[in-house]
Amino acid sequence: MSRNRIILVTVGIMLSLFLASMESTVVATAMPTIVGQLGGLENYSWVFSAFMLTSTTTVPLYGKLSDIYGRRKLYVFAMALFLIGSVLCGLATTLTQLILARALQGIGAGGIMPLAFILIGEMFSLEQRTKMQGVFSGVWGVSSVAGPLLGGFIVDQLSWHWIFYINVFPGLIAGALVAFAWRDQAYSHERPAVDYAGAALLSASVVLLLLGLMELGTSQGWVFIASAVILFVILFQVERRAADPILPLALFRDRLFSTATSHGLFTGWAVFGTISFIPLFVQSVLGASPTQAGVTVTPMLLGWVACSIFGSRILLKVGYRRLSVIGTSIFLIGASLLAFYGADANRIFVMVFVTLMGMGMGLSIPAYVIAVQTTVERRHLGTATSTLQFSRSMGGTLGVSVMGAALSARLAANLNASGLDVSLISQLLDPLSSSGGVVESGARLAMANAIHLVFAIAFAAAVLGWIAAIFTPRKELKDNIPTVAPAIAD
Repeated sequence: MSRNRIILVTVGIMLSLFLASMESTVVATAMPTIVGQLGGLENYSWVFSAFMLTSTTTVPLYGKLSDIYGRRKLYVFAMALFLIGSVLCGLATTLTQLILARALQGIGAGGIMPLAFILIGEMFSLEQRTKMQGVFSGVWGVSSVAGPLLGGFIVDQLSWHWIFYINVFPGLIAGALVAFAWRDQAYSHERPAVDYAGAALLSASVVLLLLGLMELGTSQGWVFIASAVILFVILFQVERRAADPILPLALFRDRLFSTATSHGLFTGWAVFGTISFIPLFVQSVLGASPTQAGVTVTPMLLGWVACSIFGSRILLKVGYRRLSVIGTSIFLIGASLLAFYGADANRIFVMVFVTLMGMGMGLSIPAYVIAVQTTVERRHLGTATSTLQFSRSMGGTLGVSVMGAALSARLAANLNASGLDVSLISQLLDPLSSSGGVVESGARLAMANAIHLVFAIAFAAAVLGWIAAIFTPRKELKDNIPTVAPAIAD
């Protein structure tokens, strides 16, 4: 590909990352208001889970299909679904409609993120990737910082519906740039059968697992979990026999790949769960506005970006293992402070705690992505990259679901024990609420205690992520992936 085409594709990828990162943070700051207006606090986490569930289960399929049929068509298809879903989210008038639209939006997002990083892996050499990683992290960070602020501003000044419509224009530009400029490399004329059976089993097992976690403690919940376990066993057997499996079991024999995916699973659990519930805590317990809730999350994203840029620059000198261990240790410190002091802390201290978590993610995640992309064979690049993304998304999906179920159960128990009505929480979430006095204080205390449990779950996941980082092996990084841009100067 020519230099001009690579520049156009790079700009398109930047816009894609801008959309993907802004979408999650915009929704997080708007959700308390949405639930306050539409009701359905018991389904609060499903607005996140529906998006993360569909985006998670489709990631491996996108990666595999792009290895077989090329990146361009899959990218355009994913972007189209994402934009259609965004429009439907903005048109939603009930929480059920919003959840369904978010599911469709997630099917598209499940292709945008992994395909963006796959394109980066193909366009740039190892040294170029370490430098470009900082650039892409900067774009990701700018949109992540703008997301909470923009989301809070839109909710305060306009309507929450508009937080979804803002995806349309940049999404169209990003899709057009990649569609016009990207040229797929020559692929083998052989077209191995796509593992649709594996994809279906993986999706069904994850859905059943999440349904079981949402209904944990009930007979129906245990039926869902037992069914999920059975499907996972069948999935394992199917993937062992598949000629080109959707879930690359052979790659998991590599210790670097297995520790990288484990790290992604547990840190994704902790960080996405935290991001999802911090705005709820700040608005319902601390009494802040949506804009202030957005400001609270911003330092985490700033720390993530700054450390991602810095870490990518020094990765080849320091080594990916040392960088990942240092980063995950900082992440664990932030998660532990949030777990032990978060529910009793003011907004400034919460900002400090989440900043440490963001710094840790910024150091560790790019290190794993670059290390895995550098060590896998070219034919497994798409599958390996998408599986890493899958592990983080899966962790976030499980985290939000488990934390949401724990929050609902603890909150209901606290309100019942205090003799308070569940409707009081909706009053706290509605910015037009004028409730006050002893009743409001009791509801805030009940919510604070419930969210403390959420923070404790995030801490437990962070500990497991740190253990995975400790067991990461040392490998010498040698670029074995031919790029489409060998002539690009550093």
